[in-house]
Amino acid sequence: MRKVLEKIKEEFIAVLPPTIFFFVTLHIVAFVRVLIARGSQFTPLSTVSIVVAALILGKAVLIADMLPAINRYPDRPLIYNVAWKTTIYLLIATVIHYLERLVDFSRQAGSLVAGHAKLLADVVWPHFWAIEIILLVLILTYCTGRELVRLIGRDRMLRIFFGPLPLPAL
Repeated sequence: MRKVLEKIKEEFIAVLPPTIFFFVTLHIVAFVRVLIARGSQFTPLSTVSIVVAALILGKAVLIADMLPAINRYPDRPLIYNVAWKTTIYLLIATVIHYLERLVDFSRQAGSLVAGHAKLLADVVWPHFWAIEIILLVLILTYCTGRELVRLIGRDRMLRIFFGPLPLPAL
C-alpha cells in the first residue's frame, strides 16, 4: 500500500507543472477568444472545462515525454529539442483547438459532417490563426523552460529564480 501511495504522489507531482501551465495557458486563450469574438454569439469555455482540458494536456505531455522519439536530440544544443517538442505539442494543441471548434459547430449544425462543413465555411480564420500564434508562443516558452530545467536541474533552477544567491560554483 505504501508503494502505491508513493507512486500516486510521484505521478501527482509530475503532472502538476504541465497542468498548471496549461491551466493558465487555456485561460489566456479563452480570454483572447472572448476579446476577439466580442459582440458575436461565441460562448467561452468554463473554468471547469479548462481544468479538465489542462489535466488531459498535462497527462498527455507526461505520456509523450516517455516516448523515445520525444527526446530525439539529447546531445545537441537545446534548440533542437525545444523546436522538436514545440512542433509536436503544437500539433496536438492544434488538433484539440480544431476539435473544440468542430464540436461547437456540430452542435449548431446538428451533425459532425454538417458541423465540419459549417466550420470550414463560417470560421473566422484570422481569429483561428491568432489563437494558434498565441499557443505557439506559450508552448515554445513551456518547452524552453522544460529543457532548461532538464539541463540545469530542478534545484539549481529554483535557486536561480527564488534564491538564495549567489549560486555555488559548479
